[in-house]
Amino acid sequence: MKTEFDKSSEREIHITRSFKAPRERLWEMYTRAEHLKHWWGPEGWTLPVCELDFRLGGVWFYCMAGPDDMTSCGKATYLEIDAPRRLVYTDEFADADGEVMDSFPVAHITVEFSEENALTTVRSVIRYDTKEQRDAIIEMDAEAGIDQTFNRLEAYLGSAV
Repeated sequence: MKTEFDKSSEREIHITRSFKAPRERLWEMYTRAEHLKHWWGPEGWTLPVCELDFRLGGVWFYCMAGPDDMTSCGKATYLEIDAPRRLVYTDEFADADGEVMDSFPVAHITVEFSEENALTTVRSVIRYDTKEQRDAIIEMDAEAGIDQTFNRLEAYLGSAV
């Protein structure tokens, strides 16, 4: 399947991807650390830190490890959980100790899961406070990273028991 991106909104990035799996299975992929650690992040990256407190107001702290000793950490806070249909959270860049890095923009993310004819479509909207913040993330090649992450999810769905 192909990842579709819509950047026509000034402050948002809309992402759509369909997967050959039931909606409940996709929900598990997004909400359980034992699954996230296998697919979250672009190609060539791992997720050695994945601490998930999946509940309203709970926090997901993660650190990705990439080539040349690169690391990238994030701290997500769950604002809405409507299993297995909708997930809303903020995602902020953090340091390895989990302290939020205020110099980076906060992403406000809504993920919706819909199933039809044995396909689950994941629709994500990533909203930033300003167009400049959104554009800065796009310039960091977020589109390629998201596409690679979804490719990893698709591969993991085929291998996960």
